[in-house]
Amino acid sequence: MNLKDLFLKTRTCRRFDEAHQISQETLENLVDLARLSASGGNRQPLKYLLYNSPQECERIFPHLAWAAYLKDWSGPVRGERPSAYIVILGDKSLADNFGVDHGIAAHSIMLGAVNEGLGGCIIASIKREELCDDLKIPDHYEILFILAIGKPVETIIIDEIKDGDVKYWRDAEGGHHVPKRNLNDLILRL
Repeated sequence: MNLKDLFLKTRTCRRFDEAHQISQETLENLVDLARLSASGGNRQPLKYLLYNSPQECERIFPHLAWAAYLKDWSGPVRGERPSAYIVILGDKSLADNFGVDHGIAAHSIMLGAVNEGLGGCIIASIKREELCDDLKIPDHYEILFILAIGKPVETIIIDEIKDGDVKYWRDAEGGHHVPKRNLNDLILRL
């Protein structure tokens, strides 16, 4: 697949085939893509926790919030939950702040996941304190993002924004619509 097709297919996915297992090796290969990505000042302050067992995933799921714009949806139901998670941590012993490193790393991982026939969701709405306690994450690490990874079971449709509304939505058939601004609206000609 060419690069633009890969970008077009790399959409936020929130419903998965929970029975589809993801190997530790696959998760490590995805993190390796993040490792090879850019890092501000080449500090490389990110660390990763990998979870792919049903028991581990069950522990993480209640600490996450899903899809703020879908007010009547509290997240994926059993059977449609992610079968793996990657927790992106900032190592405070290596840096005071993490700039955009975790955004670059998360997108690199998502591109790699889609290339492997998977999908995912970059989650920033996390009950961080509770999850740190539950996973026994030492104090010198900060949870930055959690990446939910799995085999997608939803169709994602890119639409043009209408009337300035950026909110994603679902149609009657369950298709997930994501409005995007027109390219001509993004490029300024001063």
